[in-house]
Amino acid sequence: MEGTYERIPSEAMGRPVHLWRYGWWGVPVIAFPSAAGFAHEWQKEGMVDTLAPFLRAGKIKLYCPESNVAEAFTKKDVDPREKVAAHGRYERFVLDTLVPYIRRDCNMSEGRIATVGCSLGGLYAALFALKFPETFDYALCMSGRYEVQQFLDGHDTAEVYFNNPLHFVPNLHGAALDRVRRNTHLAMVCGTGKWEEGCIEETIALCDVFAQKRIPHERDIWGNESAHHWSWWKKQVVHHFMKRFGK
Repeated sequence: MEGTYERIPSEAMGRPVHLWRYGWWGVPVIAFPSAAGFAHEWQKEGMVDTLAPFLRAGKIKLYCPESNVAEAFTKKDVDPREKVAAHGRYERFVLDTLVPYIRRDCNMSEGRIATVGCSLGGLYAALFALKFPETFDYALCMSGRYEVQQFLDGHDTAEVYFNNPLHFVPNLHGAALDRVRRNTHLAMVCGTGKWEEGCIEETIALCDVFAQKRIPHERDIWGNESAHHWSWWKKQVVHHFMKRFGK
């Protein structure tokens, strides 16, 4: 599946950000990369070709930005405060630069945007839907991690708290909770096979919170043959996109 490559200037990131986009019409979907952080990851791993029927049919338009996940979460020997600040810069890029870019590209002024991600990309997809539900009305989160303090040496500040789903979602109430209930839906997917340790426990824990808070979601736990691997994420993304965009 052919795409278009661009480098988008970002004031928040202080540099241009790599972006691949695919499709000609349809619901805009941001695909966040895994821990690799590369914009070309979904193409390289075959996810774009897997979604080709949706793209050719004009069901979705796919936007694959890079992320600074290494600086924000996975890089060793970095001050946790700088990691949190790095994630904040990426959040500003998505909200202030990428979202307006997508809306211009789709010729829509206020349309909703879906998110999707696997592994640490699942965390990003969930965070944007939960924190900004008026903008992101759907998140497909596959094999995600939702307890971020493990990446920050236990560092805990207000900035960490509001980017840690298993901490801030249990305390949502009042108008903040109503915003999420009214505006977004999260599909939470995880296998129980190889390399899903941590992911499955955190997925179930977050789904339990969603159920308690009556946050719209789907809990989809796959069997022990389903591994933390692209071959399974391809099957999962088709299954859920068919339900969401296949009509």
